Amino acid sequence: MKLLLMLLFSGLMTGCRGNSSSASPPKLLLVSFDGFRADYLQNYEFPHLQNFIKEGVLVEQVKNVFITKTFPNHYSIVTGLYEESHGIVANSMYDVNTKKHFSDHNDKDPFWWNEAVPIWVTNQLQDNRSSAAAMWPGTDVPIHNTTPSYFMSYNPSVSFRERLSNVTAWLSSSNPPVTFAALYWEEPDASGHKYGPEDKENMRRVLEEIDEHIGELVHRLKVLGLWESLNVIITSDHGMTQCSKDRVINLDGCLDPSYYTLIDLTPVAAILPKINKTKVYSKLKICNPHMNVYLKEDIPARFHYQHSDRIQPIILVADEGWTIVLNNSSLKCLPLGLRSLNPEPVPRLCAS
Repeated sequence: MKLLLMLLFSGLMTGCRGNSSSASPPKLLLVSFDGFRADYLQNYEFPHLQNFIKEGVLVEQVKNVFITKTFPNHYSIVTGLYEESHGIVANSMYDVNTKKHFSDHNDKDPFWWNEAVPIWVTNQLQDNRSSAAAMWPGTDVPIHNTTPSYFMSYNPSVSFRERLSNVTAWLSSSNPPVTFAALYWEEPDASGHKYGPEDKENMRRVLEEIDEHIGELVHRLKVLGLWESLNVIITSDHGMTQCSKDRVINLDGCLDPSYYTLIDLTPVAAILPKINKTKVYSKLKICNPHMNVYLKEDIPARFHYQHSDRIQPIILVADEGWTIVLNNSSLKCLPLGLRSLNPEPVPRLCAS
């Protein structure tokens, strides 16, 4: 069970396997299936995943961090830090000091990532070791002037099989050897948002595909002779809850759009006031009973979401199952799945 403690803040489930020889450094493959909801394991069949679990360990209660979005949680998994410490505080960010904006997969500016040192950088800087990654957030950015020796920039059109093929090739034949590799897959998150996590027909199809991916992963590792010398962790970043157009918080109905800039949206929205902060806060405070409104300095300590310049002056937190939108036109593209709001033990159904 090597190198597993860093997953304290990860999203959903962890399995592991490993039997590394003492003559060589241990190797770790970290795999994330984005938005894998807690109860999928109980409500759907996963024969390949269950076989994987039988040979390792199932961690039933780990916590995702607040806020439960893809980039913050994936960076917490590989740094062991909360967002206020590692600096990736949302999928969309604004830094008040530099006036820079960040937008998840499209931003390669090291400025956003350099407040922490992820495991692939630490590993990369060791003698006779290298790192590899297939689309894990941040791995294509020169963090502290270092990238993995091998990486793929994010491209959703690239299949899981191609990502897996590259990662296993790097693990098999690189010099110096790849001793840490990360693999990211955007499902079932993408389909959960599209159909809603409680759409059993569509989600069953997507989850069956994920189980096939896990079967292919194990088969490939065994064929290449990696299975007995490699630790493997399968995890996720957050869960998901069902949304409805009947549970919508319309900001334009509460506050003049000219009063603020919306930096990040739903279920935790980040507000940068353009006028007096107290006035904006006061209007939002009475906006909707299904939304908590916090001044930055009043965000509950248990969220560990206060001590960063990238956290905006006002934070809105929708109740589970509720969605924050700008105006009625936003309803046309309202996703049916919403990521989770608060860090909770995995068995509870979360949203994102």
